[in-house]
Amino acid sequence: MKKPGGKVTEQVVPATALTTAEPSPAKKAEALPETTEGFPWPSSHEIKKESNPFTDRDWRMLAYAWSGLLVRLVIIFTLLFSVFQFLANQEQKRVEQTMALVELWESKDLQQAQRALKERLAALNTKYDNLLGANPTPTEEQVFRQRIGIEAMTGDGGTMPLADFSDHFDRIVYFLNRLSICVESDLCSRKVADAYFRDYAVSFWSYFAGYIDKQRKAGSANFASAIETYVRQEQPEATSK
Repeated sequence: MKKPGGKVTEQVVPATALTTAEPSPAKKAEALPETTEGFPWPSSHEIKKESNPFTDRDWRMLAYAWSGLLVRLVIIFTLLFSVFQFLANQEQKRVEQTMALVELWESKDLQQAQRALKERLAALNTKYDNLLGANPTPTEEQVFRQRIGIEAMTGDGGTMPLADFSDHFDRIVYFLNRLSICVESDLCSRKVADAYFRDYAVSFWSYFAGYIDKQRKAGSANFASAIETYVRQEQPEATSK
């Protein structure tokens, strides 16, 4: 038994007992050996072959397969029909645009312009008919026509005053330029335009190409350039032969 009032003695714990042991240094991770082998291919007996729904014995699978195929065919047919209808509508618009130019070509002002050019060229052809041989070569005929066209654009080219004739000439150039741009930009039907205007445009160019070239050298670099592009464009019938 403890005596009352006695001294309490404290026991001193050694310092080494309170300190925790330092952790041992971590070991360096060992590098794994390199290898060129990839993941192993699955064995053939692990691949399950899918069944063909069109040869399945279950009528529900057959109905599902054939109905899906029918839906796909209907979608493809609808798309093809839509494309065909769109192209047909575009061609119809081109024909309508070309027929509008045909109506313009038959207007009073352009009809007068056509007659003025026809009469002036006919008179000059008659005047210089003896200069062209009986069987001229294409080159000789081309040079002859261009000289006729150049003289037609002078004061001595006909009975009509040059200012009045120039107005008629400018109307024809404006119309043929408009036609050519419409065709080349695919806004007009080339087939319909060729049927109505190609022969006239080629004849016009054969006479006035020399005069137009002079105008370009004088400063109008793009004068009647659309007409030249249209005239020099080969016809589809010629390229298919």
